This record gives sequence, structure tokens and C-alpha cells, in this order.
Amino acid sequence: MATRTDASTRREQILKEAARLFAERGFHGVGVDEIGAAVGISGPGLYRHFPGKDAMLAELLVGISGQLLTGGRRRVEEAGAVAEGGPGAVLDSLIEGHIDFALDDRPLITLHDRELDRLRDSDRKLVRQLQRQYVELWVEVVRDVHPRLAEPPARAAVHAVFGLLNSTPHLSRPKLPGRAATAALLHAMARGAFASAAEAAAKA
Repeated sequence: MATRTDASTRREQILKEAARLFAERGFHGVGVDEIGAAVGISGPGLYRHFPGKDAMLAELLVGISGQLLTGGRRRVEEAGAVAEGGPGAVLDSLIEGHIDFALDDRPLITLHDRELDRLRDSDRKLVRQLQRQYVELWVEVVRDVHPRLAEPPARAAVHAVFGLLNSTPHLSRPKLPGRAATAALLHAMARGAFASAAEAAAKA
């Protein structure tokens, strides 16, 4: 008899393969049978876990938006509880968390860019709501680090940094540095972008 843990693991496997296939070939370019074959079950067997591809897409995009927000809040709390490092350490932790996502979940970035409009209105609104909360979490931390940066430019800088970090689906050339070096490069560029935004605001 399958346990709840087994069912949860199988759902995760299905979602992972669905994300990969949707990102590679587009939502309409992938059939239920192909997703089933990728995880070793029949296409109809998928319906024991999801009512259809639309439900998989919604769970992927709503799920990752919620995970980013929850993870970001946790990082702010944990880093903020440590006196050493101050606001800069909190920002560093947020950047590290987003880089982990950007490097490890690249298909979801592609999926969001291409397929978000396919969600039902309610799911798409939920994704946007979660994303706005995630942005505002960053804006508050960025302004703690750079107090002279007003909210509008801080928010613009956060969106710009997300664009930078979320460019990872395009970073697949063989001559790129390894994961650790890529993460360090992205981190330095993110920090530099915020510093540059603060410097530009101070001169305005």
C-alpha cells in the first residue's frame, strides 16, 4: 500500500519532470503520457495525483512563488536574529536564497516567463500577490542597508536584480564557471547593483 510519503514523493517527481518538459517544449507541446513516461507511470495514472496539466502548471507556479516568500521571510528572521553583520548580512542571505533558486530551478523561471498567462485568473492573481510580498520583503531589507534609497528606486532596483539573477536559464554554455563561481559572481553583481542604485539616488 502506498503511503502518504510515497504519494508526496511521486507528486514531487511528476512536478519536476513536468516543469522540465514544459520549459523545454512548451505547455502545449507536452502530453500527459510523456510526463507519465518520464516518471515511470502510465499517463492515465497521473490523474490519481493531478486532474490535468493545468493543475500541474498552477501548482508549479503558485508553489514556487510561495516557497520564495516563505524562504525569504525565514532568512530575514534567521539572519536578523544574529547581531553580527547587521542589515548587510540579512541582504546577503536573501541574495543567496534567490541564487539557489535561480541556479537549481531554472525550468521554473522559463515556465513563469512563458506560461504564466495560461493560469486561471485566480491562480495568476495569487502568484502576483505572493510575488509582490516577496518584492516588498526585499525592498525593506535593501532600504535598511541603504537608508538614503527611497522606496520607488529601491523597488526598481529589486526588480532589476531579480532580472539579473533570473537570467540563469540563458547561462548554459560549456565555458561558464562552476556553480560556486557562478553563485559568487551573481552575488557580487547583485550587491553592486544595489550599491550603484544608492549612489545614483544620492547624486540625484
